[in-house]
Amino acid sequence: MKQPGRILLGLFCLLVAVWLIAPTIVVVPMSFNDKKSLAFPPSGFSWQWYRNFFTNPEWSASLVSSLKVAVVTAVFATVIGTLAAFGLDRMKSRVSGVLRALLITPMVVPGVVLAVGIYAVYLDTQLVGTMTGFVMAHTMLAVPFVIIAVSASLEVFDKRLETAAASLGATQLTAFRTVTLPLIAPGILSGLLFAFVTSFDEIIVALFITSPYLKTLPVQIFSSITRDADPTVAAVGTLLFIATSLVIGAGLLIGSRQGKR
Repeated sequence: MKQPGRILLGLFCLLVAVWLIAPTIVVVPMSFNDKKSLAFPPSGFSWQWYRNFFTNPEWSASLVSSLKVAVVTAVFATVIGTLAAFGLDRMKSRVSGVLRALLITPMVVPGVVLAVGIYAVYLDTQLVGTMTGFVMAHTMLAVPFVIIAVSASLEVFDKRLETAAASLGATQLTAFRTVTLPLIAPGILSGLLFAFVTSFDEIIVALFITSPYLKTLPVQIFSSITRDADPTVAAVGTLLFIATSLVIGAGLLIGSRQGKR
């Protein structure tokens, strides 16, 4: 009886997986359509939409802007989120629960509410359409993901190792750098990847604070859908799907190897 049950469970999981990735898989053949339409199945085969993405200045500029914002955001969010998670883990009071709830608020508050508030503040401080404005807004959205990832690693971290390091003469900073940091590195790496993806894919806040001089790739995709709706959008989606899969796969592989060590 156990074997049929496992087979049914495996088939159910496979069905759910196919259901989840089906919309993404459909985009791939649409990107090779030879006509200027988002039709499925495509009527022919052509590489022209990939060439358009790499040769069109609007698309290339938005890609570079998204990469710049996402990289800087990932670095800042990882540093801030790691320190915040470490501080919350060391607090032994009810205040830590309240602080944790406040720090993950950007995850539960509707994006439109955050976007309106950020836009109102940015109008007074002249941060609309600036790199600084994008990084600050995206860091605020990405920090909760880092806190959750690092906190999960700290939950299983054996604090007696720090005590042992201190008994051997290591300072708190040395113990953190040589003992704690290497052991929670998989959580930090996961938080870094989540922060990067969160910034790179963010659209709601970006629509409010964008400008003609600084436009991220999701905003460019949204503009193209509402204006042209040609298969260049499908080509961009295919490239993003491949790149995201490779980055997350590499991160999981590195994290699993470090965890085994």
